[in-house]
Amino acid sequence: MNKKPMETRTLTGVAIFTAIVIVLQLLGSFIRFGPFSISLTLIPIVVGAALYGPAAGAWLGFVFSMVVLLSGDAGPFLAVNVLGTIVTVIAKGTLAGLAAGLVYRAFKGKRPMLAVVAAALTCPVVNTGLFLVGCLVFFLPTVTEWGTAMGFPSVGRYMILGLVGGNFLFEVLLNIILSPVILRLIRIGQRRKA
Repeated sequence: MNKKPMETRTLTGVAIFTAIVIVLQLLGSFIRFGPFSISLTLIPIVVGAALYGPAAGAWLGFVFSMVVLLSGDAGPFLAVNVLGTIVTVIAKGTLAGLAAGLVYRAFKGKRPMLAVVAAALTCPVVNTGLFLVGCLVFFLPTVTEWGTAMGFPSVGRYMILGLVGGNFLFEVLLNIILSPVILRLIRIGQRRKA
């Protein structure tokens, strides 16, 4: 009997975080460092994964991926390789959310603050790491051309400095600072309500 309100609360919470992911990704597409937008949605993915578990994190990451694909944010890559873009975008978002939830779960019993910071670090590392893997597997000739056209001496340097450098650092810092604060505020609100 007590399980029903918890399931309803979880479904409601995940639905709210889903809406937040969609709105933040659509708004975030206007904030750009270089050719790609900043992903503000990693914060609600981390917080949702911490509150509702790895499956919720994976779902929120998947929603993030679908918005990236449907909003045209992946347009430069879709023009080169549709299947490679779809695989890369869905894998990076979904696995980033899943990994954040698993890392949080692994640490939460011993050190809750460490758990959320570790999850906040894991999410952008997995997201960006799989993006780079996707670039190597599906787009290396194109990325090499882009790097050469921008004057980079090597494709590796272009991928790190041109494609993900500032964007990645911004995402990591924002996640590490805001995810613990937001999660703590939600937990305080939950305790007061109970």
